[in-house]
Amino acid sequence: MLVQPVVKADAYGHGMVPISRALADAGADGLCVAAFDEAIVLRDAGITTRLIVLFPIPPERAVEAARNRISLAVGEPALLEEYLRLVGSVAVTSADVVPELDVELEVETGLGRGGLPPEAVAEAARRIAGSDGLRLSGLWTHLQASETADRTARQIERFDEAAGSLAAAGLPVPRRHIAASGGLLVPGVPTYEAVRPGLMIYGLVPDELAPAGVPPIAAELRPVMSLRARAVRVADLPAGHGISYGPTFTTDRPSRIATLPLGYGDGWSRALSNRADAIVRGRRVPIVGNVAMDAMMVDVTDVPGSPVGVDDEFVLLGEQGGERIPASELARSRTTNSWEVVTSMSRRLPRVYDAAAGPVGIRTLIATEDRWLGSNSGTATSASSRSTRS
Repeated sequence: MLVQPVVKADAYGHGMVPISRALADAGADGLCVAAFDEAIVLRDAGITTRLIVLFPIPPERAVEAARNRISLAVGEPALLEEYLRLVGSVAVTSADVVPELDVELEVETGLGRGGLPPEAVAEAARRIAGSDGLRLSGLWTHLQASETADRTARQIERFDEAAGSLAAAGLPVPRRHIAASGGLLVPGVPTYEAVRPGLMIYGLVPDELAPAGVPPIAAELRPVMSLRARAVRVADLPAGHGISYGPTFTTDRPSRIATLPLGYGDGWSRALSNRADAIVRGRRVPIVGNVAMDAMMVDVTDVPGSPVGVDDEFVLLGEQGGERIPASELARSRTTNSWEVVTSMSRRLPRVYDAAAGPVGIRTLIATEDRWLGSNSGTATSASSRSTRS
């Protein structure tokens, strides 16, 4: 079975190039992205692992995809015809040798978003088999709700129907993949020849999977990302002092308020205003006032010991001193899911990559220092505020 991790959306906010290098070094059989530009970025970064673009791309980029050995997903007959025309004409007339374009047919099994109906798959495969320049390399689908057994069973049945139509037509059945993270963590979902783990690669369990329905191995997953910051100001404010724009919070007592240098411009949603906590010295403290584009405020009045200062580290996602704020908690506060929480992390947040021996790389908005990343890196990501010393 081949393992093809999903690294789209900047590797779910973790940093696509460093994460992809670590996965390739660990032996990943392929990497999945959503956009053609993502695949080109990985090729330009020296990633030679097989790449699969899971969403349709403009037909005029198909020849470039072939030259870069990037596999394309196809689930729309009109686009397939354009790929056949453009790649086929180059294969016949060009003096250059153009590699075959690998095509992965997506099957519409119930998601309602993309793919060919099962009854159209064999004809699409015939068109590819009879073409110059294209090769059918995969057959796949998305599960709509892997945790819902009857719905998933119907989707698997439709997918198997599509694969069976190829065999019945005397066409080879290519590599099949249907299971992503949810499908790998619930019983009854076949793995076929390949799988596409996404969220679980980053140590997170899909929100909709009830703990009772998740195999014990899921308990061994550890979140890769944490979000840490140090304050740029800590001030004692009197009772009756408004906090941030609005304001939606006013102190009702003399209060010590820390300003952290990150906000919704960094991916920390404004929806978390007055609804989330930070951790400092192993103690939860409330975020108060509206989250601004570049700052948020935290009430540290009740933290025992010496007054909290600018040298204290705050954790907004992750663990400290036995306290933990998981992505799923932030997702519930925002009425969203864990995927959005981590993929929302802005490009300008520095990423520090750690291994057991210490930091192995850093990515900032203006530079990447990842020369230490290698096959033994055990890469983990810590997204940090702009004031965090690395």
